[in-house]
Amino acid sequence: MSDYSLEGQSPGGRRQDLKLIGKAYRRVDGPAKVTGQTVFADDYTAPRMVFMKLKRSHLPHARIVGIDVEKALAMSGVVGVLTGRDMPDTFGILPVSQDEHALCPDVVRFVGDPVVAVAALTEDEAEEAMRAIVVDYEPLPTIGSVQEALNTPEPRLHEYGDEGNVHKRITMEFGDVEAALKDADLILEDDFFYEGNTHLPMEQHATVAVPEPDGKVTLYSSTQTPHYLHKALTKVLGLKASHIRVIAAPNGGGFGGKSDPFNHEICAAKMALKLGRPVKITLTREEVFYCHRGRHPVQMHMKTGFTKDGRLVAQHLQTALDGGAYGSYGVASTYYTGALQTVTYKLPKYRFDSIRCFTNKPPCGPKRGHGTPQPRFGWEVQLDKAAHALGLDPAQLRLKNLVEPGEVTANWLKVGSIGLRKCIEAVVEGSGWNERYGKLPFGRGLGLACSSYLTGAGLPIYWNHMPHSGAQLKLDRSGGVALFCGETEIGQGSDTVIAACVAEVLGIGLDDIRLCVADTDLTPVDLGSYSSRVTIMAGNASIQAAERAKELIAEAVAQRLDVPKGRLVFADHRVFDAGDPETGMSWQEAVQCAESLHGTLGTTGSYTPPRSPGRYRGAGVGPSPAYSYSACVVEVEVDPDTGLMRVEHVWMAHDVGQCINAASVMGQIEGSIYMGLAEAVMEESAFKRLPKNRSAALVHKIPSMLDYKSPTFLDMPKMSSYVIEDPDPNGPFGAKEVGQGPLLPMPPAVANAVFDAVGVRVDQVPIHPHMILDALAAKAKGRPPRFGPGAFPAFDFGTPLKVPTPDEGGDGKATNPEEAGIRKDQGTMPETSNTGGPRR
Repeated sequence: MSDYSLEGQSPGGRRQDLKLIGKAYRRVDGPAKVTGQTVFADDYTAPRMVFMKLKRSHLPHARIVGIDVEKALAMSGVVGVLTGRDMPDTFGILPVSQDEHALCPDVVRFVGDPVVAVAALTEDEAEEAMRAIVVDYEPLPTIGSVQEALNTPEPRLHEYGDEGNVHKRITMEFGDVEAALKDADLILEDDFFYEGNTHLPMEQHATVAVPEPDGKVTLYSSTQTPHYLHKALTKVLGLKASHIRVIAAPNGGGFGGKSDPFNHEICAAKMALKLGRPVKITLTREEVFYCHRGRHPVQMHMKTGFTKDGRLVAQHLQTALDGGAYGSYGVASTYYTGALQTVTYKLPKYRFDSIRCFTNKPPCGPKRGHGTPQPRFGWEVQLDKAAHALGLDPAQLRLKNLVEPGEVTANWLKVGSIGLRKCIEAVVEGSGWNERYGKLPFGRGLGLACSSYLTGAGLPIYWNHMPHSGAQLKLDRSGGVALFCGETEIGQGSDTVIAACVAEVLGIGLDDIRLCVADTDLTPVDLGSYSSRVTIMAGNASIQAAERAKELIAEAVAQRLDVPKGRLVFADHRVFDAGDPETGMSWQEAVQCAESLHGTLGTTGSYTPPRSPGRYRGAGVGPSPAYSYSACVVEVEVDPDTGLMRVEHVWMAHDVGQCINAASVMGQIEGSIYMGLAEAVMEESAFKRLPKNRSAALVHKIPSMLDYKSPTFLDMPKMSSYVIEDPDPNGPFGAKEVGQGPLLPMPPAVANAVFDAVGVRVDQVPIHPHMILDALAAKAKGRPPRFGPGAFPAFDFGTPLKVPTPDEGGDGKATNPEEAGIRKDQGTMPETSNTGGPRR
């Protein structure tokens, strides 16, 4: 197989005017011959695909002194090399954190940071060449924890952070918390820790970049966010946005781990343009651990006041996030560790302080639940403690504090429908809670916890007035319907959901719809598969497009049948008169009738969430068109002699709004149970330092599936799932999310069940046997029966941003933005348009 140059020279030297159309090459001005699925111009030979590997740093923090690629370039099969000089512009998923280079130009910041890309004719040759590249480093101080980051303000890992190696500092208060706490009958102060962990998708990251002779490039990638990857490629490659095409291949699992634009994707596109031939890279499992973007390790201090009958008075929450080496979604993650504390239980006064620090570890980001499982763990365990301190049933304490439908919370989040009461009642009844809680033999226990989660984020990552999701329909006289939408299928069933929305409106079957999704050249923009946003946003956009098509068809059919439009029914592949079902026509005839009247049929739909009432700096994280709710009861068996624990049964109820696809909903609930159980008892991204006399490295202890423990079929308990339907007016047919919410109550429910079983608290996850044994030993010696973190890191958060609550007559704006260190232009949220789709 021969190469071709970027100028379009054929192997034989004749100039060929070639274009890449989809997957086929063709000559614009001459005949072509067809071989299989590929079209070649005369004697033109398609370029052979090459394989790329990345040379990664073996040090956690170092300055790059020199790079020697000569030996690699001389090796058999090697065709090209890239370094940081080839791509000097930075990128990142958030506009405030554009801190990554495709290849590090001068400094590496964690073990696994990429430095050189090399391409060869085979993957093995690329691997050998990568190993032959020599990089000289000058080691720099290594930061391995939040405390070390606070103690080491210099050298800074990044210059743009809030101070030293603190990436982000947040402090905000809604009402006077300290004054409210003075009236509390019970005040609990607790410290919690939630260890970081990773996504562990079955499919590793993979990318294929295909160049076009006119300087364009197409990227096929395992990504959750083709739109934002497209944006990053445009910035780094310096090409027109219209010259870059991103096609998101169906993902073999994502869970948030493929939501960032990644180094390997950008390097593949650059290498393809440089060589003029397709480039493929598939990361090893170890490299996926380095890419990470997983759950942040978070330490928390939570101070909450209660009345003697169990009503919440106020809460002061502090969180400290170990962010790793780069920004990723970290600013949003930091806000999310406090933003949703108020949408489950009515919290009249609330203060939230948080810091995210840079460390020399793989960057953390958005894992399933994005920033919310960590505070949910602490919140639900503390509620369990409060119930015992007040002599109340944990389920009853929660029921008396639930937020109300339509309520605006203390931090100005608008709640829609809430089916949490039904969720709690379902798991209480199913588990026999009232008959069994606190009454089981020693070593056996029940634990309860609840949660809430977003159904899509209320604002886009890049604030603008454009829709968050769009859909296009093309109706063809054969009766077929083509649906174009930018949403990305990552295994959550979103393809089926949007097709079902259209089929329901038009009265046709799923098999009548052909999908074209996640292609930045062909489909309208959808911002990506994250924050449980696809069903509500792409679903509403698809419904709007379908209803517009329905209107065109109804107008034509009404004229043909001489029937009022309002009486027409679309069902069972027919359009007919509701008063006389025999008067009607087939779906295909109806489409042909409409095309005769209107011409070629095509419609569009779009969706933008409703405006949030919050207008203070930071109010952009937390708003959602709707919130889902979950309740969980877990039964555990604990061996007090060994500390070994087994979860025997899980009862999970989830408020899905309206179930669109029952099989997918049940699958998502059970998948969340699995992942939540894994985080509760097994999974952790732990790091260790090598001996200083050997290396300064801070290395991942378990960067492989041989060592990173995750439950197998044998570890899974019996599961009883309950789908609670409480339709939300903002959802498509009332639907809300189910992809992430049911994970959140699992870790605290397990911790609470351990307490019911053996009478000790483990205030961190994952819960290991030695933690239970240590807590039991402490109890036996008369010390607090607890295992958990020590004091929260000392940090001066400064003056909080003060926002009066709705109950105080506030308007959603801060009263002291300048005192809190916020510029006037940062003090309020931007105006947003609302071009949302249909409300059902």
